[in-house]
Amino acid sequence: MKATFAQLEEIYHRPFFDLIQEARRVHQKHWPGREVQLCTLLSIKTGACSEDCGYCSQSAHHNTDLKPQPLMTTEEILPHAHAARANGSTRFCMGAAWKGVREGDRRFESVLETIREVSKLGMEVCVTLGQLNDAEARKLKEAGVTAYNHNIDTSPEYYPEIVSTHTFEDRLNTIGAVQRAGMSVCCGGILGMGETVNDRLRMLEVLANFDPPPESVPINCLVAVEGTPLENAEPVKIFELVRMIATARIVLPHSKIRLSAGRTSLTREGQALCLFAGANSIFYGDKLLTTPNPEANEDLDLLSTLGLQPLEPHSPASVPVA
Repeated sequence: MKATFAQLEEIYHRPFFDLIQEARRVHQKHWPGREVQLCTLLSIKTGACSEDCGYCSQSAHHNTDLKPQPLMTTEEILPHAHAARANGSTRFCMGAAWKGVREGDRRFESVLETIREVSKLGMEVCVTLGQLNDAEARKLKEAGVTAYNHNIDTSPEYYPEIVSTHTFEDRLNTIGAVQRAGMSVCCGGILGMGETVNDRLRMLEVLANFDPPPESVPINCLVAVEGTPLENAEPVKIFELVRMIATARIVLPHSKIRLSAGRTSLTREGQALCLFAGANSIFYGDKLLTTPNPEANEDLDLLSTLGLQPLEPHSPASVPVA
């Protein structure tokens, strides 16, 4: 549903139990099963990025302990994809730390070859490669990409406080190219970067007014990395995270809401509350690009405790009820 800022404000600030009860009702209407999609994320090119995103350990502008790694070859990536499938992931995501890709570049051609091979494994294929134009987006679609991740991170107004090497409009232009190429959009944001609640709601307002809405919406909590400008940021409070997930579920009923980075700082009970409020996907595996993530067996144990189960490949539950 399209949403105005005033509508989002009214939803977000409802009494807590009223909010999560409504979010649960919407969730059960559109996602009636008990499945949670497991996604695996692999950094295929790490560090030495020319962008100065204030939250990111991979920026060449920041003095972190991260050791840069060159672009992985198809032969190096495929074992990770096979392992992800064997462990129950139905979406394999590959991320490269750079400004963007250009048609004809040898690194882009290498990524396209990898995508062709990974797409043969029967999983959804998601990539996050920075900025795209229409030509690159079409090639990614033709190679077998299911979804393209390109987060807007925060509100348009607060964005310049986080990044100076590109603009919010640059993000929207890439998302437009992805949509024109026929790929699904995976787009969300990061909580805990010093933004206000109004910034968070403005971010949701932008997402809710995409046409079509994002197929999936990652809700990340900042993992404060030493050496980045945000190393001393205050952790996000669990009730603020749950309110954001619940609000996102209400205004984006058909989107997968992905409980993403920052889960290592959440209790099992906190994660359970997020899943109750509308999250129906998690990133699975011990690392998200360069930040830690719960062990796979911990996630499976939590789902079992809650009476939930991993989404099976091509399950009817992967298609929301109209």
